[in-house]
Amino acid sequence: MLLSDSNPLRSMVYASMFGALTAIGAFIVIPLQPIPFTLQTFFTALAGTLLGSRTGAASQAVYVILGCIGLPVFAAGKAGLGVLFGPTGGYLLGFIAGAYVIGKIIEYRKQAGIIYTSLAILVGDIVIYSLGTLQLAVVAQLSPMKALLLGVVPFVIPELIKLLAAAMLTVRLKGTVLKEGISR
Repeated sequence: MLLSDSNPLRSMVYASMFGALTAIGAFIVIPLQPIPFTLQTFFTALAGTLLGSRTGAASQAVYVILGCIGLPVFAAGKAGLGVLFGPTGGYLLGFIAGAYVIGKIIEYRKQAGIIYTSLAILVGDIVIYSLGTLQLAVVAQLSPMKALLLGVVPFVIPELIKLLAAAMLTVRLKGTVLKEGISR
């Protein structure tokens, strides 16, 4: 892992930093209904790939907690527990689970290339979108197909672009750190 280590204080700092980055990603919005398109999943992917499973998930938990206590960090500046229990709340919980899954997969291969990293992020995205679509269907009282059409299909292409960008950035950053570590 690039940023995660055994120092608990450092892990908390990284978790807070990536929680803040996810909040910034929430402010970059393309308003689609009922779920807006943001860069949250991009930063969730980076949290998992760069911080590992535990710290990556912790970073997303920080993000969700900040929003739940009232800071306007969710998409479109929303906040509060109501968002967590609303139609998009499953995606928020999915960020935590998704970052954990991505990190866990990455932990199995220390020097993961772009394909392995992309597949890890894809699995994490499937977790995020599964939880999000499930809650969307339940809360909005939609059929599973309708929830899938509203909560997943419009995001497939943008999500693939974010997935590849996050994978390329991860591989690039890890390569840079490895080279710097060798030259020291």
